[in-house]
Amino acid sequence: MDLLDGVNLKNNPPAKSSGGLFIAAITGGAAVALSVVCYPFVSPALRRVCLPYVPATSQQISNVFDALRGRTGRLLDIGSGDGRIVISAAKRGFRAEGVELNYWLVLYSRFIALRTNTSKNASFHRKDLWKFDLSQYDNIVIFGVKEMMDDLERKFDNELIDSNVVACRFPLPNREPLKTIGVGIDTVWLYRFKR
Repeated sequence: MDLLDGVNLKNNPPAKSSGGLFIAAITGGAAVALSVVCYPFVSPALRRVCLPYVPATSQQISNVFDALRGRTGRLLDIGSGDGRIVISAAKRGFRAEGVELNYWLVLYSRFIALRTNTSKNASFHRKDLWKFDLSQYDNIVIFGVKEMMDDLERKFDNELIDSNVVACRFPLPNREPLKTIGVGIDTVWLYRFKR
C-alpha cells in the first residue's frame, strides 16, 4: 500500500496551499500599516526633548481661557495635539492656530475643525515648533514638558514682541507668572512677554 501511495504522489503531487501565503501577506501588510500609523506617535520619544501627546482635560482648557479672559487676537497652541485648545479658542472668537509635528493629529484636528464649523477661525500647521516663527501671535499656549521649558522661554524672549503666554503642566523656569490658575496637573501660569 505504501508503494501505491508513493506512486500516486509522484504522479499527482499535493496542491500547494495558497492559504499560508495569503495569511503571511495579510500579516505582513498589517504590520507595515500599523508601523506607518504608529510612527508619528512613537517618534517623539526618539528626539532630544520628548513632547508626548496627552489630551488636555476640560479643567485645563477652562483654566487656559480664564487666564486669557479679556484677550483677543491671534492665538497659537504649540504642540496642538488633537486641536482641543485651538477649536475652543476659535469658538471664543480668537483667530486660532496650532502647530503640531504629528501628521495624523494635524489631519484629525483639521477634520474636527470642519465638523465643528470652526475651520474659518481654526487652522493647523505641521511644523517643528523650534523652526516656527512665534512673533505674529498675541497669545500662546503650551502644554510642555519640564525639559523643554528653559529652551522655550529663550525662544519666547527672542521672538515675542507683545504676547501673553499660558504655560500648562509646567511653569517657565526663569520668570514670575502674572497669574497662577488651578491646582495640580490642571495648573496654568500666565506670563507677559513684551519688548
